[in-house]
Amino acid sequence: MARWPSTLRWRLTLWYTVLLGAPLIAIAIGYYLLFARTLNSRTDQFIGDAVSAFARELVAERRAAAGGGVLSAIRTTVDEVRFRDLHIAVLDLTGNLVAMTPLPDADSSVTRGFYDQIAAAIRVRELSKPQTMTIANPLGTYRVISRPVTLMGQRYELTASYSLADTEGVLERIRQILLVLVPLLIVGAATGGYFLAARSLEPIAAMASRAAEISATNLRDRLPVSGGEELAGLANVVNDLLARLEASFSQQQRFMADTSHELRTPTAILRTEADVTLAQEHRTEEEYRASVIIMRDAARRLTRIVDDLFLLARADSGNLVARREPVYLEEIVHDATRAVRPLADPRAIRVELREVVEAPFEGDADLLGRLLLNLLDNAIKHSPNGAAVEVGIARRDGHYEIGVIDAGQGIPADSRERIFERFVRLDAARARSEQSSTSGAGLGLAIARRIAEAHGGRLELVESRPGHTEFRVTLPA
Repeated sequence: MARWPSTLRWRLTLWYTVLLGAPLIAIAIGYYLLFARTLNSRTDQFIGDAVSAFARELVAERRAAAGGGVLSAIRTTVDEVRFRDLHIAVLDLTGNLVAMTPLPDADSSVTRGFYDQIAAAIRVRELSKPQTMTIANPLGTYRVISRPVTLMGQRYELTASYSLADTEGVLERIRQILLVLVPLLIVGAATGGYFLAARSLEPIAAMASRAAEISATNLRDRLPVSGGEELAGLANVVNDLLARLEASFSQQQRFMADTSHELRTPTAILRTEADVTLAQEHRTEEEYRASVIIMRDAARRLTRIVDDLFLLARADSGNLVARREPVYLEEIVHDATRAVRPLADPRAIRVELREVVEAPFEGDADLLGRLLLNLLDNAIKHSPNGAAVEVGIARRDGHYEIGVIDAGQGIPADSRERIFERFVRLDAARARSEQSSTSGAGLGLAIARRIAEAHGGRLELVESRPGHTEFRVTLPA
């Protein structure tokens, strides 16, 4: 069985009780000891003052009775000088009782036995110095103070005894009060701590209950924000996590839907063309060749889409690792420019090189080449016939900047971030119909951005207006 509470509520209650109960017990013990010390100190002061007063009276009596003996003066003083609840006895140097004040409710034998006990205790101590002691016997507990006194060259021991019954009664009442009051306070603290912990943890219980109800079907639900700054901050963090999960789920759902839609077109073309071709028993060679060409183009498009999806899947899973090989970015720019000219020539679009600097770099030449091909292919598709697409590379502030500029109609302000999402095509009809080096499924810019990020850089749309749209790739030099 576990000794430590398993629930946070009981742990907080236990800690609250311990942190409050331990100081309370310490304060109670300290208060009791201080009160007992104060009472004992005042008792000793009272007895000491009484002994001093008795000694002065004894000396005065000895002087007044000049013709009498010392013993007579001692007995007279003991009989005449009385203090409430204080019992005085005079002993000689041998410890024999010279005179004494009788104890209340006790016969002479009991009184003599009590003072014999005091004498025995005094004899084991140094008689030349005042002595203070506590003696317990059947009559009770007494506080005893002994002082030496000299009369006519003879030394006597003057003792005063004071019953501690009243002091012990007061201390007993204090102990009883503390033994009742302290546990009650601790129980009250534990009860208050339990309800305080329960109230403090109510927001957590509410958040846990709401979190248990959230699944993939209701990710729009959020945790309640309450319970102070700390718990509200926790709820906000979890709500932000839910928002990101919702966005990720929505993106995955759109991705699956768009993927299915894009793959359906080429597969439908392949199936339809095959069915049409096989439906006729006799066809000419030209008809077969035309049908095979259609199926080849559809298969190529299907292959490009699958390759793009595979590349994005690797990037999402963190497995898109760019090789680190020495390359020259200006050579990759030249190669990409030459590769897209067959796409630009049918529409009389010029692919022109602007400023190009020497740019040694460590990266994956194949991925970087695909990045530039996607940007140039996108620029050619969206440029009017006879326009120019400009490409340049420069070095600024420790970075390489590759710019691709086209003369298209521009991108609306509300779509400038959406174009980097998957399967987003602002001009879907033209993207499907024109010849392209990419899949035409709206994955080119998304792939280009992931490749740039894999090389420690970024791809952004710098400027877009009618007649001038510029994409810029920034890579660390």
